[in-house]
Amino acid sequence: MPTTQAETGSDFAHLARRVKQAGLLNRRPGYYALRAGLVTVLFAYAWALFAWIGDSWATLVVAVLLAVLFGQIALLSHDLAHRQVFRTRRPSEVAGRIAGNLGIGLSYGWWMDKHTRHHANPNHEELDPDVAPDILVWSQGQARASRGLPRFIGRHQAVLFFPLLTLEGLNLHWSSIRAVLKPGLKQRWLEAALLFTHFAVYLGAVFLVLSPVKALVFIAVHQGLWGVYLGSIFAPNHKGMPTLTGGERPDFLRRQVLTSRNVRGGRFVDVAMGGLNYQIEHHLFPSMPTPHLRLARPIVRRYCAEIGVPYSETGLVDSWARALRHLHEAGEPLRG
Repeated sequence: MPTTQAETGSDFAHLARRVKQAGLLNRRPGYYALRAGLVTVLFAYAWALFAWIGDSWATLVVAVLLAVLFGQIALLSHDLAHRQVFRTRRPSEVAGRIAGNLGIGLSYGWWMDKHTRHHANPNHEELDPDVAPDILVWSQGQARASRGLPRFIGRHQAVLFFPLLTLEGLNLHWSSIRAVLKPGLKQRWLEAALLFTHFAVYLGAVFLVLSPVKALVFIAVHQGLWGVYLGSIFAPNHKGMPTLTGGERPDFLRRQVLTSRNVRGGRFVDVAMGGLNYQIEHHLFPSMPTPHLRLARPIVRRYCAEIGVPYSETGLVDSWARALRHLHEAGEPLRG
């Protein structure tokens, strides 16, 4: 995914110079080698533990562990897509497909295309795929135009949000399968081969070790918690922030800052959210390595104060509350 472009003399250009002078756009190969190595070792350990425990309900503990590890691998794939790890496209794509397609059953190419469009126009109702009306509606205008299942769910979507997240893992798998089954995806056959290898090995291992009932419960727990984990990472960053429609298109800096929210919480939140709790800095500098985002925060925050641009930041629980409140308000026309 290419980095953002700055116009000479723009507000963003002035900020970018400060960030670059601080060395925060430099690569961190040691950090990513350690992070990827640790996640890989834990991933292998989890499956070894699963095989060692055998046909027992105790494997549900492994399902919980794998839900977290799938989330961490997804976050690594995210960083690879933004070229935070490698400067060039080819190694980023190779590693991204291994981590995404083979590792967790998520099409790297499909997700990268979707995420690139999100970064270009965050929270724009016509241009950002993350706020396109689907099962959920993200504005009262979308609610009024909704039909069928979205209209039914939209009435109580704030209450249903976290339960619906248990299906997000399956939704990502299904979206990935659909992407490789139709023309247009780059390296489609390679992605398909890696994707179906993942499903064959995953399902084969689960049903080989566990009885059918235990296997189905294991899959439900694992995939359900993975979906909740991913939703808990991505939802707090934009939901409840201003949305754009039609020709509304502020300059790059304002388009990114005004639609994003940072989440405070210290090192635990940094690790759990893969650095995406610094969403403002990430949207301004998508190729910035994860460990530099927290260092960029005071620079960006101070600069936003200088030019009079609101900088939104809150705690983790409050960020979820704001997202749920926004969903409730968006569904208001359907409850009338």
